[in-house]
Amino acid sequence: MIRPRVLILHADGTNRDHDAARAFELAGAQSEIVHLNQLRARERRWGDYQILALPGGFSYADTLGAGRLWALDLRVYFAEEMSAFVASGKPVIGICNGFQALVKSGWLPGLTPYPPGPPPPSPEPELRFRRGGRGGEEATLTFNAAGRFECRWVTLAPQSQKCVWTRGLQEPIECPVAHGEGNFVLRDAALLDTFRANDQIALVYARPDGTPAQGAYPQNPNGSVADIAGICNPQGNVLGLMPHPEDHVVAYQHPRWTRGETRGLGLRLFENGVRYAAQF
Repeated sequence: MIRPRVLILHADGTNRDHDAARAFELAGAQSEIVHLNQLRARERRWGDYQILALPGGFSYADTLGAGRLWALDLRVYFAEEMSAFVASGKPVIGICNGFQALVKSGWLPGLTPYPPGPPPPSPEPELRFRRGGRGGEEATLTFNAAGRFECRWVTLAPQSQKCVWTRGLQEPIECPVAHGEGNFVLRDAALLDTFRANDQIALVYARPDGTPAQGAYPQNPNGSVADIAGICNPQGNVLGLMPHPEDHVVAYQHPRWTRGETRGLGLRLFENGVRYAAQF
């Protein structure tokens, strides 16, 4: 099988790109970390890659809000390239800060048509909703409900069979979270029914036995609605999630591996994406 090529975007401040690159390499892909300026200078071409990854970190030091300036990059400089990549059906994943950028640029949840250009200012900025690249303030990621940075291991239960990254996964994934703005909230509570009907809820925070956290802290570390840890677009090829599965791709990364606890590898998520991308 030809190894798919992964375009791992790097913005100033991103610091989980090498973790993501290793995860994809272990999953059977070829990874390349590419700075946004290289793409703007046409030193690299989007079409040469079969997978797009937006890794975690603190892009632009989270100035103006987590993922906000990175989202503007996606909207202002790369709207056409992002549109083509997503429309082609190729897999896209955004992790932590990458998830924030996808949501605040509107590529997720992705329910409405894409308007070009930068987003207009929000009439109610205190709500921390940002008009996204897909045409509306469907959702956002805001401050954790506990009001502090959360750095801990969590359990994730795969949900969506539409999402190419979680399709067929049955066993829970265990991996860390590290964020201060991971609380997934909706503009309208009715959107939750839409996400469920579309099978867009890819991953939920769960208890150690894999049952839903039901909002309990710290199993749900940020207070996200319906325990949502990751969500995909209606087509199922774009996934965003707050936790870091790239930091549990080998057994010894588990904090209790010396006691024989090696379950819940996040590598399976990347293997799914790589397997799917092999068709492109």
